[in-house]
Amino acid sequence: MANQKKNVKTDEVTDKDFALTKKNFVLLAIGAAIIMLGFILMAEAPTADDSVFKEEIYGFRCITLAPMIVLAGFVFEIYAIMRK
Repeated sequence: MANQKKNVKTDEVTDKDFALTKKNFVLLAIGAAIIMLGFILMAEAPTADDSVFKEEIYGFRCITLAPMIVLAGFVFEIYAIMRK
């Protein structure tokens, strides 16, 4: 066993050399897009007059839906990292 030489080429890089594969990086990009979508939904639309009370910032979309989408994006990111 001591006489066996390892046939290792330093120029060749395979997927086995990295912890994450191409599919993991694609899933990470999808998760980042989900998180960005959540933050876009959370943002309020600007108005010209700041004295106007905007009822829609306290609506279902900004208060409930957007944070759930952001949380789902972070869970998806964890899955994308842990996927073997």
